[in-house]
Amino acid sequence: MHPRRRLVVAALAALIASLAVAAPARAADPLLSQGRPATASSTENAGTPASAAVDGDPGTRWSSAFSDPQWLQVDLGTTASITGVTLRWETAYATAFRVQVSPDAATWTDLYSTTTGTGGTQTLAVSGTGRYVRVHGTARATGWGYSLWEFQVYGTTSGPPGGGDLGPNVHVFDPSMPAASIQSTLDSIFAQQESNQFGDQRHALLFKPGSYNVNANIGFYTSIAGLGRNPDDVTINGSVRVDAGWFGGNATQNFWRSAENLSITPSGGTNQWAVSQAAPFRRIHVRGNLNLAPTGYGWASGGYIADSRIDGTVQPYSQQQWFTRDSQIGGWLNGVWNMVFSGVAGAPAQSFPEPPYTTLDTSPVTREKPFLYVDSAGAYQVFLPALRQNTRGVNWPGTGTSVPLSRFYVARPADSAATINAALASGLNLLFTPGVYHVGQTINVNRPGTVVLGLGYATIVPDNGVVPMRVADVDGVRVAGLLFDAGAVNSPILLEVGPSGAAAGHAADPISVQDVFFRVGGAHAGKATTSLVVNSDHTIIDHIWAWRGDHGSGIGWTVNTADTGLIVNGDDVTAYGLFVEHYQKYQVVWNGQRGRTVFFQNEMPYDPPNQAAWMNGSTRGYAAYKVGDAVTAHEAWGLGAYCYFNVDPTIVAERGFEAPTRAGVRFHDLLTVSLGGNGTIAHVINSTGGPAQGTATVPVKIVSYP
Repeated sequence: MHPRRRLVVAALAALIASLAVAAPARAADPLLSQGRPATASSTENAGTPASAAVDGDPGTRWSSAFSDPQWLQVDLGTTASITGVTLRWETAYATAFRVQVSPDAATWTDLYSTTTGTGGTQTLAVSGTGRYVRVHGTARATGWGYSLWEFQVYGTTSGPPGGGDLGPNVHVFDPSMPAASIQSTLDSIFAQQESNQFGDQRHALLFKPGSYNVNANIGFYTSIAGLGRNPDDVTINGSVRVDAGWFGGNATQNFWRSAENLSITPSGGTNQWAVSQAAPFRRIHVRGNLNLAPTGYGWASGGYIADSRIDGTVQPYSQQQWFTRDSQIGGWLNGVWNMVFSGVAGAPAQSFPEPPYTTLDTSPVTREKPFLYVDSAGAYQVFLPALRQNTRGVNWPGTGTSVPLSRFYVARPADSAATINAALASGLNLLFTPGVYHVGQTINVNRPGTVVLGLGYATIVPDNGVVPMRVADVDGVRVAGLLFDAGAVNSPILLEVGPSGAAAGHAADPISVQDVFFRVGGAHAGKATTSLVVNSDHTIIDHIWAWRGDHGSGIGWTVNTADTGLIVNGDDVTAYGLFVEHYQKYQVVWNGQRGRTVFFQNEMPYDPPNQAAWMNGSTRGYAAYKVGDAVTAHEAWGLGAYCYFNVDPTIVAERGFEAPTRAGVRFHDLLTVSLGGNGTIAHVINSTGGPAQGTATVPVKIVSYP
C-alpha cells in the first residue's frame, strides 16, 4: 500500500474510533445519576461539593484539591447497566483519567481510559454493570485541581421504569388554554369535591408558568399548585378560594386541601382561605390581603402557612389558632386563642397572653417541602430545597437540587406495595399520583436521600393490619404530601421513621416529614395504635394532622380505636405545626432528648363514655402532650389543648400538659380551653394553672413553665 494511502486509512480509522468513543448514549436510556448521593476524594472548598456535579445545575461544580490522583463517584442506588457517561469539565480538566464501575465502591472495573483528555464536554459510550460509577483522574491539565460542572451517567435498571404520565387525576393547565375551558374544569371538580368529605376522589390542579384569569374554589382532597420554579412564575388573577357555604358557614370541617407555589392577584384585593386542619398554604405570593375566615365569620379552627409572602394584611377574624412559619406578611389583624409565628418578617411582636401572639424571630432548622415543576425544556423535575439554619422570611428562589421525573416511580392507585418496593429497590424515588392505595405489605424506604412525594392527597390504606410505611435510619429521606388512613384491622403504626433503637446522627441531612396526615375512622372504621413514630435523630416534622375521627363513618369509643397520635423517641427532633386530636390516651409522647416543638393544637377525645373509661391509672384522663420522665432537655412554644367531652360532660382531664420539672425542660405560652363547658381540664401543666371549665369558653393561659 502506498505510504500516503496508509496514512489516510490510519487517520480515518482513528477518526472512526474517536467517534465511536464519543457517541452519545442511546436516547432511550435515562439519566441515572442526577440527584444521587455523590462523594469525592477531596473538595477545594465548601462551595464546590461532590453533590454539585450531579445536581443538574450547569452553574455549580465539584472541584478537588490541587494534587493527583483525585476521584468523584456517584451511587446509583441499585445495579444498573451503564451505557453512557457525559463529563462537562470546567477549565481545570483531566488529561489522564478513567471512568470506572463497581458493585460495592471497593472493587473497580475500567469502562473507559485516556491519557489525552481535552476537557470541554466529553460524551462517552461505555458498557458495564454496577451500582457505583466514578471518574478517576491521574493527571491534571492545569495547576489547579479537577473540576466538573456535571458528571452524568446514563443506562437502565432492572426495576420498574421511572417517569411517565401523571394519570387522569392530575389536571395540567397552560396559558394557551381558553380561560373558559379552564374555569369549566375547575368548577366541575369543585362541584364534585365541595362537600365530599369522605369520598375516594382525589385531584391535583397544576398550572404551567404564565398568567390565568380564573377563580379556583378548592374542595376536599384537591391540591392546586404552580409548576414554575418560583411562585411568581404562575399568576392567578382572580382567587384561590375556600369558604364554608356547604356547611352553613362553619369552616371547622374544611380539611384536606392545599395551595402551593403560585401567586394570586385577588379580585377585590382580598383572597379567602377559610380552612381548618390539613390545609397547608405553601410558597404562595398573595398580592393583597388574605382572609382566613368563612363568609359571615363563622367558626374556624386552622391552620398553616409557610414560605409565603402576603403583601397585605392577614385577617384571621374567627380563627381559633394559626401557625405561620418562614414567611413575610404586611400585617396581622387579630388573634383569638393561639397565634404562633416562627421566622416571619412582619409578624406582630411577642405579647402572649394578650394579644395571644407567640413570636420566634427565626426558625432553628428548616428544609422546605419538595415540589414538582417544569423546567425550561418542558420536562418535569422535583426540586429539593436545601437544609437551612436560623431561617426567616421566604426561601425563594432558594438553593437545592433538582431531580428529573425519570428518577421517580410514578405510582398509580392500582399499584401493589410489592411493585412500589421493587421501584424503591431499583433506586427510584416515589411520586404518588392522586388516589387511594391499598397496601398489603409495608412500603420500605431504605435508601438514603429517597424522596416520597404525594400529589392531590394520595391516600395509603393498610390492609390486614400491616404497617403501611417504614423509613430506615438513613440520611436525607423526605416524605411529603400523603394521607395515611387506618384500615379495619389494627395497625401498630401508620408511619415509622427509623426502627426502634435508631441511633445514627443525621444533623447534616435529616429525614423530614411534611404535610403528612393521619386518619383513624371517618371514611370507614379504622384502627391504629399509634399514627406516627419517630425514632431517628434530627428528624424534622413540618406540619402534620393526626386525627382520630370524631364524625363520619366507623366512629365510636370501641370502634375507631387509637392510643396515641405521635411518639418521638429520637433525639434532637424539631417539630413545627403539630395538630393531633382525639386519641384515647396521650396525644403526643416525647421521649427523645433536646426536642423542640413550635406550635401544637389538640382536642382531647370527645367520646369517653364516662370517667372510669378514661383513667391513666389513678389519674383522671391523659394529658395532651407528655414529655417523658427521663427527658432532661426539651423546649416548646405556643401550645393549646381543648376538651369537649360531649358524651359525658362531667369528665375531668387532670392536666393539659405533663412534663418533668427540670430547668432544661421549658414551655412557653400554653393554654387550655373547655369548649362550651363540656368537661374540665383541671390544670394547664402538671399542677400549675387553674381549671378550664364553664360555658364561657375562656382559655386558661400560662406564659412560661417552670
